[in-house]
Amino acid sequence: MSIIYEAATVTAKGQITLPKSIRQVLRIDVGEQVAFELHENGQVVVSRAGAEDEDPAVGAFLDLLADDIRAGRSVQAIPADLAQDMLEHAERAAGPAGEIEGDVDL
Repeated sequence: MSIIYEAATVTAKGQITLPKSIRQVLRIDVGEQVAFELHENGQVVVSRAGAEDEDPAVGAFLDLLADDIRAGRSVQAIPADLAQDMLEHAERAAGPAGEIEGDVDL
């Protein structure tokens, strides 16, 4: 089931204009690239190029922040103890070379 259904007309040069609603949802701006993925069943998936490398949690947070700014709500400072905890965690090594603390269930 589709969330949004839009149609676009193909020009003689094989070009289409992405509908505004699709550009907004995918956060595609002028000059950015889109990716086309063709599935065996003939379905084509269009996405913003490079979107597979993005963290969805960060994207959701940025969307919430943008909504607050548009609504005129001020962004409040985070509590000092939370900020300190975040800074301590930011300095830890990440990735496969970093040490794992505690038990890990696989």
